[in-house]
Amino acid sequence: MTLTLGVNIDHIATIRQARRTVEPDPVAAAVLAELAGADGITAHLREDRRHIQDRDVRLLRQTVRTHLNLEMAATEEMAAIALDIKPDYITLVPERREEVTTEGGLDIVGQIGRIGEVVDKLQSANIPVSLFIDAEPAQIEASASLRAKFIELHTGKYADAKDDLSRKHELDFLAAGCEQALKAGLRVNAGHGLTYWNVYPVACLPGMEELNIGHTIISRAALVGIERAVREMKMAIRGEY
Repeated sequence: MTLTLGVNIDHIATIRQARRTVEPDPVAAAVLAELAGADGITAHLREDRRHIQDRDVRLLRQTVRTHLNLEMAATEEMAAIALDIKPDYITLVPERREEVTTEGGLDIVGQIGRIGEVVDKLQSANIPVSLFIDAEPAQIEASASLRAKFIELHTGKYADAKDDLSRKHELDFLAAGCEQALKAGLRVNAGHGLTYWNVYPVACLPGMEELNIGHTIISRAALVGIERAVREMKMAIRGEY
């Protein structure tokens, strides 16, 4: 199986919302990312609408030609939007209003009833669900018990590691989680904090299916353009960067 790249376009919308104007348009960014080789487009419709807006999601559904991964909190409001929009799949993520970015994985174990209801509702409508979790054995086991199609392993601790030993420890943790998930019948994606310089070891994990990457690509795109930024990330994933 060839590892694929999902490009998260949230921060195109962050730039737009800084001035509450109409540009840059994340829908246009998605088109250019796909032309450059993105295998999917990811967008997070947050409850506070700090970047991606409802209008963006509706237009992305009509525009994206690869696959659209909608990240969202496990709430009734978001489930209703997903059932209306029908993205190619949903990733349920934790969300706190005061956080700058997602700070960790979902606690499936502690919220198994509530999250299970959302998973059932969405998957009954033929929308596959991915659960964004830390690579902890109990969380993986709970995710499998909910019959989610995917998990997305939170790579933030790996990305933030300060030295080689810590980084190897976190990579081994992700590898063990990936192996456990595959044995439980889950498909495995990963993301958060991955950059051009640290992505390749995660891309090499056996069974890894897709990496969802946003901030580093959009940061580079501000300087060199989104098409070049996406192409260079595809190279980094292949170990050619």
